[in-house]
Amino acid sequence: MEAFTRFTNQTQGRDRLFRATQYTCMLLRYLLEPKPDTEKVVMKLKKLESSVSTGRKWFRLGNVVHAVQATQQSIHATDLVPRFCLTLANLNRVVYFICDTVLWVRSVGLASGINKEKWRLWAARHYYYSLLLSLARDLYEISLQMEQAAQDKAKRDRSLSQDPLGHSVADEETEWLQSFLLLLFRSLRKHPPLLLDTVKNLCDLLNPLDQLGIYRSNPGIIGLGGLVSSVAGIITVAWPHLKLKTRTSWGDGH
Repeated sequence: MEAFTRFTNQTQGRDRLFRATQYTCMLLRYLLEPKPDTEKVVMKLKKLESSVSTGRKWFRLGNVVHAVQATQQSIHATDLVPRFCLTLANLNRVVYFICDTVLWVRSVGLASGINKEKWRLWAARHYYYSLLLSLARDLYEISLQMEQAAQDKAKRDRSLSQDPLGHSVADEETEWLQSFLLLLFRSLRKHPPLLLDTVKNLCDLLNPLDQLGIYRSNPGIIGLGGLVSSVAGIITVAWPHLKLKTRTSWGDGH
């Protein structure tokens, strides 16, 4: 109970719960729409989804400041690739949250002359760039983990390395793929924060891909992806040690 209270007292924690609810409604609505006699339930889910989405916009109003702070921190990353990817990703998040704030101003009627579609497109584009850069950082971290795992395996197998009889080119290709997948599995299993961050970014990518017309999905797929991403986000907020850290010149990860 104490952990739950601590989680819900955080703005990020409440936003993750709202987000999970929003995408659960989207997924359930998609699953129920084709079925007969579900119109009332679908309408209730649609209203709840809209209400939760509006509520989340209030939680995101201060995220511009958080994104600026994250940009300042990422500049001090000791490794060049994470520094480059995270700094650009956070800068794109700054622009995304600015666009999101403008859309909120438009939605509450404070400024009716704002072109909603144009600002929504800009928000989706910069969110998409941010996710691509974050995924590039994840792939870099995965490659480092796989390299380390391969070196460890090579040390263990050095004394036993010999070619089996009947070894063919097809065997080499099959063994290479199996070895690659095994290394990937072991690397992600030993590094849960990296696994959670990669899954979260991949699932989040579905929404801007659809909004920008790059890859069209249905509300069911987007809802499922958003729900999985939200659960991953809830885990990292509830257990901060599972959040992917970056080594900085300040001596602490963020």
